[in-house]
Amino acid sequence: MSVSDRVRSCRPVRFFPTASEGGTADRLVRAGALQRALMLAVFVVTGVTTAAAQTATVRGTVRDGRTGEPLPRVTVRLDGIGHTTTADETGRYVFAEVPPGEHTLRFNLIGYTPATLTLYVAAGAEEVQDVALAVKAVRLRPVTVIHDRTRLVGAARLAEIPGSAHVLDRLKVEDPKAVFGDVHALLGEVPGVNVQEEEGYGLRPNIGLRGTGVERSSKITLMEDGVLIAPAPYAAPAAYYFPVVGRMEAIEVRKGSSQIKYGPRTVGGALNLVSTSIPDELTLYGEVAAGQDATRKLRARIGNAYRNFGWLLEGYQIRTNGFKRLDGTGDTGFDIEDYLLKLRVNTDPGAAVYQEMEIKLGHTDELSNETYLGLTDGDFQRSALRRYAASQRDVMDAEHQQVQLRHFIRPADWLDVTSTVYRNDFARNWYKLQSVYQERLADILDRPSEFPAELTVLRGADSDPDALRVRANNRDYYAQGMQSFIGLRFGGAAQNELELGIRYHEDREDRFQHEDGFQMLNGSLVLTSEGAPGSQSNRVSDARAWAFYVQHRITLGQLSVAPGVRYEHAAFRRTDYGGDDPNRIAPTRVRENDVAVWIPGVGVRYGVAAGVSVFGGVHKGFAPPGPGAAPETKPEESVNYEVGARLVRNGVNAQVVGFFSDYENIVGRATLATGETGTGEQFNGGAMDVAGLEMSVEVDALTMWSKALSLPLQLSYTFTRATFQTDFDSDFEPWGTVLVGDHLPYLPEHRLYLGAGIRHRNWGASLSARYSGEMRTVAGQGPIPPGRAADAALVLNGAAEYTFMSESVVFVAVQNLANEQHVVARRPAGARPGLPRTILAGIRFGR
Repeated sequence: MSVSDRVRSCRPVRFFPTASEGGTADRLVRAGALQRALMLAVFVVTGVTTAAAQTATVRGTVRDGRTGEPLPRVTVRLDGIGHTTTADETGRYVFAEVPPGEHTLRFNLIGYTPATLTLYVAAGAEEVQDVALAVKAVRLRPVTVIHDRTRLVGAARLAEIPGSAHVLDRLKVEDPKAVFGDVHALLGEVPGVNVQEEEGYGLRPNIGLRGTGVERSSKITLMEDGVLIAPAPYAAPAAYYFPVVGRMEAIEVRKGSSQIKYGPRTVGGALNLVSTSIPDELTLYGEVAAGQDATRKLRARIGNAYRNFGWLLEGYQIRTNGFKRLDGTGDTGFDIEDYLLKLRVNTDPGAAVYQEMEIKLGHTDELSNETYLGLTDGDFQRSALRRYAASQRDVMDAEHQQVQLRHFIRPADWLDVTSTVYRNDFARNWYKLQSVYQERLADILDRPSEFPAELTVLRGADSDPDALRVRANNRDYYAQGMQSFIGLRFGGAAQNELELGIRYHEDREDRFQHEDGFQMLNGSLVLTSEGAPGSQSNRVSDARAWAFYVQHRITLGQLSVAPGVRYEHAAFRRTDYGGDDPNRIAPTRVRENDVAVWIPGVGVRYGVAAGVSVFGGVHKGFAPPGPGAAPETKPEESVNYEVGARLVRNGVNAQVVGFFSDYENIVGRATLATGETGTGEQFNGGAMDVAGLEMSVEVDALTMWSKALSLPLQLSYTFTRATFQTDFDSDFEPWGTVLVGDHLPYLPEHRLYLGAGIRHRNWGASLSARYSGEMRTVAGQGPIPPGRAADAALVLNGAAEYTFMSESVVFVAVQNLANEQHVVARRPAGARPGLPRTILAGIRFGR
């Protein structure tokens, strides 16, 4: 049995049947059931709509009692019928189909005194209940402090941060327009973020911040709940695993000087995915959706909290047959299951010394029929969604497990300690086409006229035995460690917040790869030889690291200054074994290297007027070299500057930031994802300048005129230009021969996001547009040569929803509304398409 067959035989049990399961009779039974279900849904919705005419609507805006500014993310509960909602970014909330009679509204937000309102609503009326919440003058609630230590933004308002920060909350992460939970699409509205799509679904994201480069998100600090989450963040930072975004409650992005405490990569910024929190009361949520290409999605969570105990259980499944059309036949989609369990025990919330312990257990299983093989330009123009027959055996089988144990103690109002022990395990075997007649795939597709025989084989023509080599890219990873954060608060002439942190971390990448030989016969791949385990790559890369930081925030009136410093020490080791030594008896080579660095930074913020502030900062950027780096390989280092202004007032949330990064040295890494050989070799790129501008605006255009109708508008824009400042010749293909002024590849100068929506009582609709300018695929300047660019593109997404029974919503979403077809990348090999027009519809209930 081949590796591919072995991988496919290990598919886990799914809630949903695949398109091929069951016979004709079974499909007819299911079709009948679907028809009956649709008829029942129509009946229910019709009945509820009729009943809604006798109910009322309650809406309003929640504001800060001190400043009068809108308060987002306030929990609003309507007692009696038990409905709960969350105020949006403009502080607005709404309850539709409220029964006539007396009701009680309860408002809660961390750091504010809860408020209660009693009102009487009449049938068919619309009641407007605005409320102002008072800032708590008593001791900080424990959860407030915990958020400060485990999140990038924490419980503090964005307006108070001395640097650039953005939060996509649950309302945005669960937006129906994010059909597949594609983090590329979600981050499109955050300025300063640059992405390179690859397979259309965002399963293996390529994310950069402020011109860092995007290769497998290896140039930024990735976290889940404040813990490093890349498979091996130091030894092998390429993120071949990325958390399932569809189950997150928030995504946080932090840039500028205040992000140095997160490390180890501090050049561009940090990205944190926030998993679902244990709720304060019994909560049940469910979502079922289906759409094109046999796409099916199921999400469910349930949780509750008591005085001294809380729990949460969540499951997420999504599968699709894929939008690419494999020559002959075959599945090009994926199947993902993700499960999360959280348990918490705690002392009484009002205890003099508050403590809590939370354990988080996560498991993800993925089977993706994905390939590195793209198309020639000619074939892309003829059929952008085609997939060559030679990729029919390509499949990734991956499994991820995580454990986090967090302890929090607050001995006094001025002192708290948050400690986390963590372990992440990730195993994946990506079995995919490597070469044809020993020629690299990228060479064949980039220059098809030079490889006519190889190209015909890719398309399905008969070949010699062993002409096609399929590599089992079998790798195991682990990352584990312990981190503690100590927070101190003290007064005097100024308010002082001091935070100290320490982390010990170790991780490992274990490569044990081989290649099988195949022959193409009648359009099908036939196994002709099996490679010996470990014969293609047999090595282990280790890293051990200590990190310390201290950050002191001083607030005097409207002025805040936040100086800080980070220390990183990392020791690397790479151990190579022979291809004929599967038992690893004797290493052929052992290489060790280490690095130690101090990373200082300072941020400043000044409140000019109510809701208006300016800020700026400077910090050192750093990224460590990996295991086995040659002696001449330098760390990635830079000095980074930013200056900006922020407005949060009268329902407007706006920010503009200028930034500049002065690289002393930028580093490239030869991975298969970059179209290279996958050796992991690192290359110095020398000096580089990155300059840019970020702008974002969010506003409800009707907030001053209408209580019944809202019209949220959003705009974000990023300009980025990254240019090399030295001449050099590089064996790193995306760079090649570089001249002063050449632009960094896979970085568009212009990115634009526009969003608009409308909401009235129990219905709403939204439309968004994402524009990305043309990107070079190889460093250069001037006009981009043919075949050396990823296309400029404008992608439209839309959604509509209808709410019935207050907490049940039916929705329909369309991604890539105009069916824009364009080249999103030319790596790893050949031209690759983005997601075509895709429609998904479903229902969600609960909260």
